[in-house]
Amino acid sequence: MSSDSVSEPSPAEPSAPADSPFRTEPTSRDEAPQFVLPLVVRIERTDPPARNDALATAARAVLTILSDPRSLAEGGAEGEGEWARAMRDWQDARIRKVVRRARGAEWRKASALPGITVTGERAEVRVFPPVPLDGWPKELAKLQVSGTDLDDPEPPAAPDPAGPVLWMNPEVGMSAGKAMAQAGHGAQLAWWELSDTERKAWREAGFPLSVATPDAVRWRALTASGLPVVRDAGFTEVAPGSCTVVADHPALRR
Repeated sequence: MSSDSVSEPSPAEPSAPADSPFRTEPTSRDEAPQFVLPLVVRIERTDPPARNDALATAARAVLTILSDPRSLAEGGAEGEGEWARAMRDWQDARIRKVVRRARGAEWRKASALPGITVTGERAEVRVFPPVPLDGWPKELAKLQVSGTDLDDPEPPAAPDPAGPVLWMNPEVGMSAGKAMAQAGHGAQLAWWELSDTERKAWREAGFPLSVATPDAVRWRALTASGLPVVRDAGFTEVAPGSCTVVADHPALRR
């Protein structure tokens, strides 16, 4: 599912900057050329991944490409990374992510394109450098977007309270594809809030994180805690302004 989301500043904090990519009202970012970050989840007919595993793996895939030397302005000895321009163009506009699904030959063709495959417990998600909204590679454009649905055969393990957690709204139903995009948004918000030292430590640890769904009481407390909150723009599945994820990283807890 495609997803455009915004962050919600806490009541105790100033409003987001006028050019923030996560504001709901129109800004100059809406006038910029629009790009999308493609993610493809491998869903084989006989061995699909668990939903929670897919969400966590998608979030780690977003963090992985954000921190990859090919995505950075100073990507290595040769200077700017080969994906840096695309990443910059994407982040200069609205932050959009689209999750598609593939299996068999489709997955093999997608895996041959430039990108990064991130593996979870069993889930596999490949993330690609951003592309224009109407400029998808043909190998990805023909993949299915809707209908990405997964289950958790067993209840997910309780999150590590000492580690990063992406808390999903217990009152908003989403397909697995939509939820994966939202988890990616949450991870990205946490990444942006961290210092360079904190980012380095998280990256070197392999981006450990958990995805969990709190009860309604805890959800309300989390959204008022000052942690980054993802609010969906409402283009697919959920109502505009719906809070979908709270990004809880130990370094951001106050």
